[in-house]
Amino acid sequence: MQRITFGTSGWRGIMCEDFIFENVKVVTQAIADNVTASGEARKGIIVGYDSRFMGEAFAREAARVLAGAGITAFLCVRDTPTPVIALEILRRKTAGAINFTASHNPPEYNGIKFSPSWGGPALPETTNDIERRANEMLGEICYKECPLDEAVQKGLLVEIDPMQDYLDDLAGKVDFDVIKKLGTIAVNPLYGTARGYLAEPLRAHGVNVVQMNANRDPYFGGFPPEPSEKYIQDFIKLVQQDPEIHLGIATDGDADRFGIIDGDGSFIEPNYVIALLLDYLIRVKGMTGGVGRSVATSHLVDAVAKMHGVEVFETPVGFKFIGELISQDKIIIGGEESAGLTIKGHVPEKDGILACLLVAEMVAREGMPVKALLERLYNKVGRYLTKRVNITLSPELEEVFPQRIAATPTSFAGEPVKEKVTVDGNKFILEDGSWLLFRKSGTEPVVRLYCEAASEERLQALVEAGRQFIVGKA
Repeated sequence: MQRITFGTSGWRGIMCEDFIFENVKVVTQAIADNVTASGEARKGIIVGYDSRFMGEAFAREAARVLAGAGITAFLCVRDTPTPVIALEILRRKTAGAINFTASHNPPEYNGIKFSPSWGGPALPETTNDIERRANEMLGEICYKECPLDEAVQKGLLVEIDPMQDYLDDLAGKVDFDVIKKLGTIAVNPLYGTARGYLAEPLRAHGVNVVQMNANRDPYFGGFPPEPSEKYIQDFIKLVQQDPEIHLGIATDGDADRFGIIDGDGSFIEPNYVIALLLDYLIRVKGMTGGVGRSVATSHLVDAVAKMHGVEVFETPVGFKFIGELISQDKIIIGGEESAGLTIKGHVPEKDGILACLLVAEMVAREGMPVKALLERLYNKVGRYLTKRVNITLSPELEEVFPQRIAATPTSFAGEPVKEKVTVDGNKFILEDGSWLLFRKSGTEPVVRLYCEAASEERLQALVEAGRQFIVGKA
């Protein structure tokens, strides 16, 4: 029987293989035992799900197991964005939330993400405990299941719709009146949970919206629900072909990641969005504090931070570490290169909805397209270009990889190595400020190579040097 393993964002698996009802009930019981041990079970647990196949059914089974353990389940009445669930944890002061989502993964996947009472993704000490408990119970009937009607009668099942409370909160953090000046905005929820959370509030504030992929589709149109350039070509074409559209905004399956398309149809790398918003939040909105970024995120963020005299916190990959900084009120904004960010005073969780709307506000207020804003920023702090590539390892290469990556070369592509950072993976910072990061996947024979340089030519040279460092000479 396959073990339950929690990754950077919970336990994920392929439906009908390892993600099955029996395992879901075991993991739910493990979470129930964890919150009981922490003394918070009396606060109840929110149960949510995204727009994937069988989401409601998995959520109901989790609610039955929680009720069987004497824990109140606050069950969402429809598929709900991850950041909305995070806010509802804080608003209701629950023990946490069980969220059935595989985020941006392909449609055959589902997952369980547990967020504890502080609202962010569970930290390793929590997920390690849940993982241990679940694996000890695998193959056993270790839970009680309370019928739903009985759970309702006992007050152990309460249906909730947190949408309006989230939208009310959002209205205090985003200036919709400024966004209205922008003109037409294209919206793409990618068949996911952001349906109703982006287009409708914009329209309610008088913004003209063109929307696509706004129906629920568990197959996500045949692609992973990820707002990256590769998977939103239909959206890019829409923006390119309509001269009235000034900005395109997209979210992933559970609305915790963002995708930004400039008015000319150009895809904007998330790295650059984080840096632009950091500058905007300090310079225009007067926010104070540091900035958090993962080890894989662009040093353009650092350059903006230096310009404004604010501290940079570098974290391992995984938004839980950014979320912790937010909950400690240490940072203005925290972000990852994989299109996740949140801001001071908001939830300690990725919020693609907020990210999209803040970009719209920034573009409208500044009166410039995103690319023009980026060029203006480059003129102030220098140019930063980033790229990520996956390197597939043969069985032979996978065997020697630990020894190879443990070595510290003197240079890459002719530039001396200045520093080695091992916060997460192996990051080599070069004398000219460019860098490479090697991170081995925990689930497949793949090394993720991240590179950053000041020119496209230099960036390509680093990519090739990094590839040769791993695979050796062809």
